[in-house]
Amino acid sequence: MTVALVPAAGRGERLGSAGPKAMVSLHGLPLVAHAVRGLLAAGCVRHVVVAAPVAHQAEMTAALSAFGPVSVVPGGVDRTASVHLALLAAIEHVPDAGIVLVHDAARAFTPPALVRSVTEAVAAGAQAVVPVLPVTDTVKRVDTDGVVVDTPSRADLRAVQTPQGFAIDVLRRAYEAADSTVLSATDDAGLVERIGVPVHTVPGDVAAMKITTPFDLAVAAAVFAR
Repeated sequence: MTVALVPAAGRGERLGSAGPKAMVSLHGLPLVAHAVRGLLAAGCVRHVVVAAPVAHQAEMTAALSAFGPVSVVPGGVDRTASVHLALLAAIEHVPDAGIVLVHDAARAFTPPALVRSVTEAVAAGAQAVVPVLPVTDTVKRVDTDGVVVDTPSRADLRAVQTPQGFAIDVLRRAYEAADSTVLSATDDAGLVERIGVPVHTVPGDVAAMKITTPFDLAVAAAVFAR
């Protein structure tokens, strides 16, 4: 049984939005609705829990009311807290869930096939799985003054996407361990790495792009169908 968590309590400052980034509209639906619809369209997700800003919980609940098994809970002060709260709610809603996905609302057009690929890899025995793409740009490591220190080989680098998939007990343990050591994590797999669990990869998809800036929004509006 698989559940999915969508932390959607972030502000849309870089996107130029006065409200939550997840509620920015594209093709007549907020980004979070596109993301939730893609998760459920995969056919393997039993329930989705969305962590919303407290002041926008009712608004987000109304926006997702037509999508089926979706719960909206109040988010926390940061992404780490929001994911943990959503995880606890998911365990309560689906006590027999064995797999949990954590997905960015900003990756609104992630193909359902990618959701299935991550879920199937966890079901096959991997305790943690992330979708990745090869890094195509040259990457420089710099010091605090902005001076280049070295140039890592691109062959060893990958760009990580979501959904990230985990055995649910593994993610629960990772967040329990993070409470006192991590202020705010942007990558759930990183928390799992901290407790010594290997993180496996599956091929990502360029369609799982993250919509962060007005440029990204314009690209998504042009590329993805209504």
